[in-house]
Amino acid sequence: MSPFKIGFSEAIQKLFTPQAKSSVSLFRHGTLEVKMYAPRKQDPQTPHTRDEVYIVAQGSGTYFYAGERQPFSPGDFLFAPAGVEHRFENFSDDFFVWVLFYGPEGGEK
Repeated sequence: MSPFKIGFSEAIQKLFTPQAKSSVSLFRHGTLEVKMYAPRKQDPQTPHTRDEVYIVAQGSGTYFYAGERQPFSPGDFLFAPAGVEHRFENFSDDFFVWVLFYGPEGGEK
């Protein structure tokens, strides 16, 4: 895996190693951390302490964010500021999402 390029198939391979769970960290630089996330059956997320961006790589479902629900599909960009309740619901079995955490604890101001 190049430090300048991470392929989707490479990320999935890392996700499915014996030590990985539903997410795997792939890259870090400064405050940026990039992960691949693939919950199965249900998404147990709780609010995070840093701002977060999701880019849907594969699959579809519903994004629950601050009491509202929106459908999502491949290529969609989703945002969750620090501390806000969010999760994926009713997602397909082939669901994979890139996750980008960034900024300070408590989120950008």
